[in-house]
Amino acid sequence: MKHLLKYIPLAIIVAAICAAFVCLVLYENDFLWKAQELNLFLNTSMFFQQQMEFAGGLLVWTASFLTQFFYQPWWGVAILCVWWMVLMLLTKMAFRIPLRWGVLLLVPVALLLLTDVDLGYWIYYLKLRGHFFVATVGLTAAVGLVWLYRLLPPKFFLRPAFIVLTVVVGYPLMGFYGLLAALLMAVLSWRLPDFSVGQKTVSTIVALVCIVGVPLLFYRYVYCQTHIANIYWAALPVYSIVKAFPAYYIPFYLLVAFYVAVALGYHEPNKSKDIKRPLVVLLSQLALMVLLLWGTWHFWYKDYNFHKELAMQRCMESADWEGILAEAADLREEPTRSILMMKNLALSRLGRVGDEMYHYRSGSKASNTPLPVRMTQVVGKAIYYNYGQVNFCYRWCLEDGVEGGWRVEYLKYLTRCALVNGEYQVARKYLNQLKHTLFYRSWAEDQEKFLDHPEVAKADKDYGPVFHMMGYEDVINSDNNLVESFLMKQLVRIDSEDPILQEQTLIAALWMKDIQLFWPKFFQYVNLHPGQHMPVHYQEAAYLYGHLEHDVDISRMPFDDVVVRNYDNFMARAQQNAGMTEDILRDVMRPEFGHTFYYEYFLNRDQQLY
Repeated sequence: MKHLLKYIPLAIIVAAICAAFVCLVLYENDFLWKAQELNLFLNTSMFFQQQMEFAGGLLVWTASFLTQFFYQPWWGVAILCVWWMVLMLLTKMAFRIPLRWGVLLLVPVALLLLTDVDLGYWIYYLKLRGHFFVATVGLTAAVGLVWLYRLLPPKFFLRPAFIVLTVVVGYPLMGFYGLLAALLMAVLSWRLPDFSVGQKTVSTIVALVCIVGVPLLFYRYVYCQTHIANIYWAALPVYSIVKAFPAYYIPFYLLVAFYVAVALGYHEPNKSKDIKRPLVVLLSQLALMVLLLWGTWHFWYKDYNFHKELAMQRCMESADWEGILAEAADLREEPTRSILMMKNLALSRLGRVGDEMYHYRSGSKASNTPLPVRMTQVVGKAIYYNYGQVNFCYRWCLEDGVEGGWRVEYLKYLTRCALVNGEYQVARKYLNQLKHTLFYRSWAEDQEKFLDHPEVAKADKDYGPVFHMMGYEDVINSDNNLVESFLMKQLVRIDSEDPILQEQTLIAALWMKDIQLFWPKFFQYVNLHPGQHMPVHYQEAAYLYGHLEHDVDISRMPFDDVVVRNYDNFMARAQQNAGMTEDILRDVMRPEFGHTFYYEYFLNRDQQLY
């Protein structure tokens, strides 16, 4: 029985790693795909040299290389799980943790998992390249160095010399994790039985001097461009946007505390003694496992709208407009404006916006995060590009690239913007960069056909609609980070004879709920679509405005019966419920009239924009 009990922790570890793999692949598939879109690894010597200009450069370079495998999320997750298994093995060997206490090895894995899955909207702001692998790879290297330190013989001051070597070499390559390795060596030295008190003291003093002094020396002579406040935290994420968010560092604090604790608890195993009370040991391991499961799932960022936005962005990148509508039709709570903008774009691409725009749940829920998130960072670049505002898309890609580092997503949109602007040499420059990536080389090569034959782009199913939308006045102004409002106000000013663009100007007039702006756009739409059936929502707006203000005679307009019937029923129901507050009335009226412009006009006014 005792022989079997000692292998149960091993079975728990294997089951936990498998569960982490399944949860990441199934629940965070779109999140991981987005992570590699917001990453960049180029197989060039210049890219390598750029990473090595900062402490922790090799670690960041390696992590960036591994992050790109999230292109197929299960590949990246498999690699991540293998790294975690290696980390657990090295932790066991470095600190001689017996197998019966093996569940302890899952503590750093759970914390590392949380550093990735509790990011949420930080994925759009973090400047640390390769974040999803940096901590895992760095900690694995640090623990491996501690293991080597323990194996060194105590004579000839080999161990203190190894500490110096670890910091001098490890700091520029691994940043903070090189310093952490030295700290753990200093702590562990007091638990090694073959070390004298003098040797332990020397090792501790050497470690502290190196931890404090080496980063200062590198700052003075090598990494002058790094702020002195950050020299000890190189290769750690910076959770700061205008103000700091220290709570996100808690998993890193706990990681350091865990390894200091196991170093302090180190002791040589005594194989001659039997395990006392093995059942108690097993039950304590099971209790720890339950605590880890609860903690991991509790702090896992599970915001519904965030994941919905990611799924829709992934569909938009592959021009899967039906996929976007499928996501929009399956909303369990009030959506964000980013979700609504992507939904309307998909309907426009499919030619159904005038009939179905209000058939989906509306709202303006703020992003569930303490961060000052705006649509600009979430989906603004893609929205601007697809609505023909390519200069604003280009501008935000450049600004964010300079501020936070270049990413695959930025280079792709910079390419598209340059191509539709006719700047073919500029587009070629970005494509040449993407051809040095592992998974986007084929995309870049496919785009080159548009550079050699520009006329093909105008007939392309992806580029063609964008060309139709490019009717804006070429001016420099500010969007104040309000993508939707800025776009609608720009569109409503356009007077175009292109049916595709003109319909968007009509939609903008509906969005603004301005009767005087609506009628010119409405009649222009009629002139551009002779003999065609008028979409339902445009009829609803005309019928409603004709009754609200009598400047336009609508008596001879051929309205559909359902348009008239819904108007009469809506007004009658509103009169019956006249004593209700607007919030209550909104809920009462939504089931029957939420799919109409009448509901949108009266009950979805003054939506908060982000």
